[in-house]
Amino acid sequence: MASRAAGVAVRKPLVIGMVHAPALPGSPRARLPVAEIVKVAVREAEVLAGEGFGGIIVENMHDTPYVNGPHAPETVAAMTRVVAAVREAAPRVLLGVQVLSMGHLEALAIAHACGGDFIRVENFAFAHVADEGLLAEAAAGPLLRARRRLGAERIKLFCDIKKKHASHALTADLSIADTARGCEFFGADGVIVTGTHTGVPADPADVREAARATGLETWVGSGVTPESIASLSGVATGLIVGSYLKRGGRWDRPVDPQRCRQIVRAAE
Repeated sequence: MASRAAGVAVRKPLVIGMVHAPALPGSPRARLPVAEIVKVAVREAEVLAGEGFGGIIVENMHDTPYVNGPHAPETVAAMTRVVAAVREAAPRVLLGVQVLSMGHLEALAIAHACGGDFIRVENFAFAHVADEGLLAEAAAGPLLRARRRLGAERIKLFCDIKKKHASHALTADLSIADTARGCEFFGADGVIVTGTHTGVPADPADVREAARATGLETWVGSGVTPESIASLSGVATGLIVGSYLKRGGRWDRPVDPQRCRQIVRAAE
């Protein structure tokens, strides 16, 4: 996944920028018609691609408070329009999809229909308690069967371990390495290490532990800044950057091209 060419690895981490689509129809904060949502997402994707990001992931983060999937048809329809437009606007970068929360089957279908390259998966292996409720069923079994049924094996599955915005008391006896091995055993293509909440840095020791535990790609999924990249380079395969790219470092604000530039330069 370090390159669009299969089997090609790079030493510097792949930098993935977040496109947080405005609140979608049916969610409590929805304000814009779908056509305007698409325009906002495309504008941000063009900034990320233009500044040199290696990939983009589209997520419906503004749809708070989240509900667990299966998700409403209007959510899937709107996200499909957004992702298709982003793919057209940024055809040369890797494209990922995440549908919050527990929307892994929806994300897979959207990515498959729109030419996406990967999805971000919560709760791939083991259970935990998130702020939206109990995530009781591991996603791996149904998701891998759906991927095979669709003939979508080219779409990679990058999976959170000890995911942010969640309690892990249920799996307190499992280390970061244990959860990474569980994802590897169940067929993940990579694991994502985060801090406790959006914008909170991942502990570099956790990243190293996860990377040593398996042969999977290890990505960092929260709290990445230009200053933290040096401690993650050589360990993390990929960096998913969201909050830092926004004005004032707040995830719910528009993308700031200068901050995007700072991240790319630090990674290089």
